[in-house]
Amino acid sequence: MTKLSKIGRLFVIKTRLEAYLVTYAIAVGAVERGVHYMQNYPGNAGVILAAACLGVPFIAGAKLLDSVRPTEAAPAKSAAPARRREYRQLSRSRPRAGRSAHGLTSPRSHRTD
Repeated sequence: MTKLSKIGRLFVIKTRLEAYLVTYAIAVGAVERGVHYMQNYPGNAGVILAAACLGVPFIAGAKLLDSVRPTEAAPAKSAAPARRREYRQLSRSRPRAGRSAHGLTSPRSHRTD
């Protein structure tokens, strides 16, 4: 392994505890920045900027916790393999044309002029 890849492994979040600790650090920094905004911009502008800063740890924490979600244990193998039913994916963007006994077109598609 190269030295750069060994150093890079130090910055990989592997457990939920590490994700919580990183989220805590982000929250402390966000609160500090929010305090500075409220001091530098008195009134509603500072409060709005501080609230925007406080929203960041919620979003980042959720992403971090989702990325280290524990994997489920593999199911026990049985003697007979389970058959998986495969379904054909239907398009939800437009309705399907019904098949008639006389062809592929729907009776609703025939125009009566």
